[in-house]
Amino acid sequence: TALLAGCGGSQPSTGAPGSALPSDGYVQKSSPQSASRASAAGHYVYVTNGYSRDVSGFVIKASGGLRQLRSSPFRARSRPIGLAIDPTGAFMYVANGNSNNISAYVIHASGRLTHVQGQPFAAGSYPWQVAIDPSGKFVYVVNENSNNVSAYTINATSGALTQVQGSPFATGNSPAGLAIDPTGSFAYVTNSYDNDISAYAINASSGALTQIQGSPFAAGSAPRKVAINGTFVYVANFESGNVSAYTIDTASGALTQIQGSPFAAGTNPIGVAIEPMGAFVYVTNHGSNNVSAYAVNTSTGALTQVRGSPFAAGHLPTAVAIDPTGEFAYVANIGIHRGRVSGFAINASSGALTPVQGSPFKAGENPFAVVVR
Repeated sequence: TALLAGCGGSQPSTGAPGSALPSDGYVQKSSPQSASRASAAGHYVYVTNGYSRDVSGFVIKASGGLRQLRSSPFRARSRPIGLAIDPTGAFMYVANGNSNNISAYVIHASGRLTHVQGQPFAAGSYPWQVAIDPSGKFVYVVNENSNNVSAYTINATSGALTQVQGSPFATGNSPAGLAIDPTGSFAYVTNSYDNDISAYAINASSGALTQIQGSPFAAGSAPRKVAINGTFVYVANFESGNVSAYTIDTASGALTQIQGSPFAAGTNPIGVAIEPMGAFVYVTNHGSNNVSAYAVNTSTGALTQVRGSPFAAGHLPTAVAIDPTGEFAYVANIGIHRGRVSGFAINASSGALTPVQGSPFKAGENPFAVVVR
């Protein structure tokens, strides 16, 4: 199963269009983490490199270190930002901000990427974030400058995309983040200029989106990445330096803020990821060059910072992703020149992060988003 995570971005620390650094993902909530885990070795990490117009691919070593794939990097279009992998692990989709389209790839057993026939597929103006519903039938892309969401059906054999009837669907101003709940019933989009979240019901047959009653829901200042853990939703608020937390009404899709929300983060929080067992949440702080780690109250969804948090990352971290075993976390750092990916071992009991040997690892120019397959 692919863990959909990551966070893409543009110029940091500005409020202008193209400044949001979104990311993708949903996570299935499950029982508390056990001490026994499968090995992450052999899984793959992919990173979009916005300035070098490509995608770096790595294999995870037993130590958690990364080895770049022989055929990496893989060509994309102008300014690749967000990316997502379908639940079967067969296809990858990348939002190309400057090209207004979506690159599509077949993922081979070796981790190598080849282009899907017919790609790239047209999107709106400045596509940022990509998310895929848990059934693997639909792809959704937020278009920051055209204030809408493009929706597509996936050809299960070829990976080709066809726009859903009625697409694109209107959002608020400057949509930046996108996530789908684990049941595939609801989609949530952060609107960075409106400081709120648009919520949609997903038509299970067609993939069409309909705004639910009460939408949009208030968030912090300049909300960016959104991630979902069962019925809990977490949003990184870039300008207010905190994380908003909500519960989902499973019947209507409406959001209710969790008691104690928002929870303090570092400077300019932007990326959010949840470890696979739902015990810990990780947030990249773009302005303070670190990662905030939180333990999740599995009954209420409330967050408590892990001892030692925040943990130092590279320069201008934009995104965080966790391998499907919950053993390692990977952070994309834009950097000053050539970007890097920081790798961390996750303490299964406390959630604390420790850099893995050899970290950080070289990526392309200005890496924006990261996923683990």
